[in-house]
Amino acid sequence: MKRTSLAGGERHVFPDLKALLAAASPRRSGDELAGLAAESDAQRIAARMALAELPLLAFLNEALIPYERDEVTRLILDTHDAAAFAPLRSLTVGGLRDWLLDHRTDATALAAVAPGLTPEMVAAVSKLMRNQDLVAVARKCRVVTAFRTTLGLPGRLASRLQPNHPTDDLRGIAAATFDGLLLGSGDAVIGINPATDNVPNCIALTEMLEHLRLRHDIPVQSCVLTHVTNSIAMMERGAPVDLVFQSIAGTEAANAGFGINLAVLREAEQAALALKRGTVGDNVMYFETGQGAALSADAHHGVDQQTVEVRAYAVARAFRPLLVNTVVGFIGPEYLYDGKQILRAGLEDHFCGKLLGVPMGVDVCYTNHAEADQDDMDTLMTLLGVAGVTFLIAVPGADDIMLNYQSLSFHDVLALRGMLGLGMAPEFEAWLDRMEMRDSAGRIRPLAPRATRALLAEGI
Repeated sequence: MKRTSLAGGERHVFPDLKALLAAASPRRSGDELAGLAAESDAQRIAARMALAELPLLAFLNEALIPYERDEVTRLILDTHDAAAFAPLRSLTVGGLRDWLLDHRTDATALAAVAPGLTPEMVAAVSKLMRNQDLVAVARKCRVVTAFRTTLGLPGRLASRLQPNHPTDDLRGIAAATFDGLLLGSGDAVIGINPATDNVPNCIALTEMLEHLRLRHDIPVQSCVLTHVTNSIAMMERGAPVDLVFQSIAGTEAANAGFGINLAVLREAEQAALALKRGTVGDNVMYFETGQGAALSADAHHGVDQQTVEVRAYAVARAFRPLLVNTVVGFIGPEYLYDGKQILRAGLEDHFCGKLLGVPMGVDVCYTNHAEADQDDMDTLMTLLGVAGVTFLIAVPGADDIMLNYQSLSFHDVLALRGMLGLGMAPEFEAWLDRMEMRDSAGRIRPLAPRATRALLAEGI
């Protein structure tokens, strides 16, 4: 169905809902690469004006990707909760924005409507919002999950400790892990991207992390970020798998490019649940996403990259994950050109994920050929902290020496917690105190004698 709008004295026509959403998006290099971006600022404003007047019901009546061709579309429409949507049924996209920003709309109200929101509705309203709006609404959202630690509680910021090594050297990974633990990192997960992605190597990494956890009685969960089918094979061989990881996208075709479908994810989830390794909860899945993934696989079906990204959160939501994060600047400047685009995308992804009821984290990162630097990352990190991000990813020195990209350091997360008065997962804080790693004010000690002696007893 065509939509028209006037802006700057010109009449703009949008042939379908996909074109309208794409033209309304803030400028980004990925949409320009795909030939989907607005042709001018005037057209972008016209698209936003038309989008603001669009009834939310339109997204239930006009699928961006045909139901018959895409299992993600089927998942979105078949699991839509009409009762949860009922309070919003009469609203337009602009009306939804006003409702979200209303001070009377609190965490309880947002959680109640989340099952009634589709990714397309959420992507649409984000396109009408300033960065400040994205922060303000995301801060009100509350998504709590648990495995060995409880994540998403008010006033807390968790972190993924990422001790990657270019040769998967166990001693090198252990040293980086101890570095992070001594700086209060790792309460979300200790997660390794394996350099050699085969089942025996991944089992060795998993068993090493399990040894460290048990020896020091650390209330954390670990994850080797291998392909989901490898995780299934590892569990079949008796490996101590805590979380099952998989990169996901917002279309069936893009997920096929990852070698997955919804059935494989269900199989892995059931296998992990059967192990019953969680102590305070049973959220066992960990998903990673990123704007541009579907476009890079030519599997976006003409949908703008941010809307496709939000559809991935519907996939995640279906599996009750412990963790989801966008690797916001990792794919490269072809999709997010500079620091400004990375910052906007990070706030969008966090807002959209939290609004859909997903425990959203962010890898605040960039590649070395992007027009961005660590000052840009500091800005995004701080805004996400204010927005109530569930967790951030941290690596030694902010430089991942295996994946060759720039992220945040353990010190960055520690500094952000201090500036904003944020705690860690309560179970992890209790362990830090048992190890005498915090002072009476809850600050990490520069030198924690008991913890240092205990960890160095590993012989690293």
